[in-house]
Amino acid sequence: MANFSEIFVAIAADPWQEVVDFYRGLLNDEPASYSQDRYAEFRILGLKIGIFQPSPQHQAEFTGTSGALSFCLEVDDLEEAIATVQALGGAINGEIITASHGRECYAYDPAQNRLILHQSNAIQPNP
Repeated sequence: MANFSEIFVAIAADPWQEVVDFYRGLLNDEPASYSQDRYAEFRILGLKIGIFQPSPQHQAEFTGTSGALSFCLEVDDLEEAIATVQALGGAINGEIITASHGRECYAYDPAQNRLILHQSNAIQPNP
């Protein structure tokens, strides 16, 4: 059995710099690791998010729709998160959905990677 020491999310991005800037603004943080035009890594609460520029021979593997995976972000204020995504050049897909576990909506970063913005029922927006 394999032993894993860590797991993180890696996002293939083209346009790379636009996506790095999007997450820089969304997470309100600078990358912990940064290699110009190639790789940026953000760390938040034990999760690492690596954003990389696919090499030319592998770019086709990372184009297309978001597929089945989504990057889910728990937020304190859903409306504020939606406004932030839009201000940073991301897109919102549809309306806010209310479910038993809270409120959420689907969004996309500039490379069309799917985000789920989720506000738990335990978190109430600021008045």
